Amino acid sequence: MMIEIDSLSKSYNGVRALKGINLKVESGEIFGLLGPNGAGKTTTIRLLTGQLRPDSGGAKIFSRDVFQEREEILKNLGVVPEETNLYERLTILQNLKFFCRLYQVDYARIEEYLEMVGLLAEQDRQVKNLSRGMKQKVLLIRALLHDPEVLFLDEPTSGLDPGSASVIHRILQDLNREGMTVLLTSHNMEEVDKLCHRVAFLNQGQLVEQGIPRDLKLRHSRQQIRIVYQDQEKIREELLDIQGKESAEFIADLITEGRLQAIHSQEPTLADIFVEITGRELD
Repeated sequence: MMIEIDSLSKSYNGVRALKGINLKVESGEIFGLLGPNGAGKTTTIRLLTGQLRPDSGGAKIFSRDVFQEREEILKNLGVVPEETNLYERLTILQNLKFFCRLYQVDYARIEEYLEMVGLLAEQDRQVKNLSRGMKQKVLLIRALLHDPEVLFLDEPTSGLDPGSASVIHRILQDLNREGMTVLLTSHNMEEVDKLCHRVAFLNQGQLVEQGIPRDLKLRHSRQQIRIVYQDQEKIREELLDIQGKESAEFIADLITEGRLQAIHSQEPTLADIFVEITGRELD
C-alpha cells in the first residue's frame, strides 16, 4: 500500500475540518478525493505532505510515518498546490532552476518537461506575465523535476481552459502508466471520471463513499434506460426499466417497425451520486 490514512483528524479554531478519516491508496493508481469547497480535501493533502500536524490519528507513505519521518518521505513526493506559489518576478526557467538546486537535480530535465507541456519557447518569460494555465503547467513541472514516486495535486485544473486541462490530463496518464502513484483532489467529476481508478467522496470532514467509479455508478443506478422513438409525426422519449419484460417487448417492436431512434443508459454521474448521498452540490 502506498498511502495509508488511519483515523486522521484536524481542527481549526475549534472547527473540525477532518473527522477521523480512514483511506488507503494502492501503488500505481490515480486516486481521486472528491468534494465541495470546505470538505477537507486541501487539509488532507497538507497533512499528508507534512505541512500540518493532525490532532489525532496517523498516516503512512511508503510504509513510513508521515509525521515522524517527514524529511525522508518528502524527497519522493511531488506536490502541485491549489495556490500558485511561484516566484512572480523570476522567469519560468529561473523558477525551475531554483527548485533543481534545492533538490540537487540536473538542469537537463527542465528542457524535457518544458517541451512536454509546450512552454519551451516561453522559458524566459516572467511568471507574473503568464496565464493561469501556463502557471499550472510550471507548477506541474516543478513537482516532477526530482522524479517523485507519489504526486499530490490539489484541484490541478481548476479554472483552466479545456486545452490546458487536456495537456495536464495527458501528462498525468503518461506518468501513471510509467508507475507513478497520483492522489488528486477535485470537484470536477468529468476530470475524475477520465483519470481516476478509484475515488472517495469527502463531505464536511468525513468520507461518505468510496470505490471504483464504474462500480459506484452501478451501485447507485436506478436501472432505467431512456429511449427515443418515432410516434407517427412526433419524436417521443420514454424511461423504461432495464429488467422489465414489457420494456424488452416494446423495444423489440420499435426495432422491428424501424421506429427506434436512440437508447441511452441512465446511470448516474459521480456528481449525481454525491448529491444523493449528502444532499449537497459539489460546486
